Amino acid sequence: MKALILSGGKGTRLRPLTYTGAKQLVPVANKPILWYGIEGIVAAGITDIGIIISPETGEEVKVKTGDGSRFGAKITYILQNEPAGLAHAVKIARPFLGDSPFIMYLGDNLIQNQLDPFLEIFNKQKLDALILLRPVPNPSAFGVAKVDENGRVLQLVEKPKVPPSNLALVGIYFFAPSIHEAIDQIQPSPRGELEITDAIQQLINQKKHVEACNLEGWWLDTGKKDDLLSANQIILDSIVASTELKVDATSQIIGRVQVGEGTEIINSKVRGPVVIGENCRIENSFIGPYSSIADRVTMIDADIEHSVILQGAKIVGIHQRIVDSVIGQRAQITNAPPRPKALRFMIGDDSQIELV
Repeated sequence: MKALILSGGKGTRLRPLTYTGAKQLVPVANKPILWYGIEGIVAAGITDIGIIISPETGEEVKVKTGDGSRFGAKITYILQNEPAGLAHAVKIARPFLGDSPFIMYLGDNLIQNQLDPFLEIFNKQKLDALILLRPVPNPSAFGVAKVDENGRVLQLVEKPKVPPSNLALVGIYFFAPSIHEAIDQIQPSPRGELEITDAIQQLINQKKHVEACNLEGWWLDTGKKDDLLSANQIILDSIVASTELKVDATSQIIGRVQVGEGTEIINSKVRGPVVIGENCRIENSFIGPYSSIADRVTMIDADIEHSVILQGAKIVGIHQRIVDSVIGQRAQITNAPPRPKALRFMIGDDSQIELV
């Protein structure tokens, strides 16, 4: 069994952050989104992993993720020159996949469930495809499935105007090698892409064995700022446990807080769940619940809550609370006179903002 993780695409919904980096590397609880998928796949016993990368962000993915040894896996990088669809990604990965069954995992997805039970169903029933489904309030934004009472998939439609159900396809699929022939038989969709939903529908039309499982735990597609903040909140709630902290006598740590090596907390209050990276300086500041502070961040005279701050950012002299924000690598926000309302930001890497 092999795995194929998709880490290409332009990430337009997370701009401006993704003008300069891969959306799959944006951190949730100070760990790249992509890494959660890799860890889940390895935990299911699959260690031969191909990662689809794009020309724009592929080198960054390779540098930060490496050869897979940190995860106990072997990673092969596969370049997709243009975002021509999920089925196109499978098509160009065929030399890597060979005749192996495989799991396909969209790299910006996070799920609560372990993959083992689904893998067991796929193998035990010798399926051609197993898809994961989740009821959603806005099915027109997703690939949508119609299934019978036994879980057999009857129809798949990509982003339908009139959905046949409210069951959205989660971005995780299990495939037998028969998917390759199905991909060879489909044509690009009206948006010019080879759709994986069309390929699975081709399997259904050929009376292949395609079934679905409902995902019971949470599922997060981290493609937009609010989704990213929700993912950060859920992950912090589920994994953060307090570490033994050394702070000065005027600082206060409340709740579950993790702090990395070399970080100084001076005359500040931190209310968890919060994770703070290494070599940060937090002075005369408040960090509220559901905040993630990456490595080498400087915060002086600043208050934040429910926000994600990326590596090397600097927030100085902000006298009203920053909430619901994502602040990019090395971005700087300085000198804000008092105002009655909170501030909300979505700031890309290397930005500088001075509030006057």
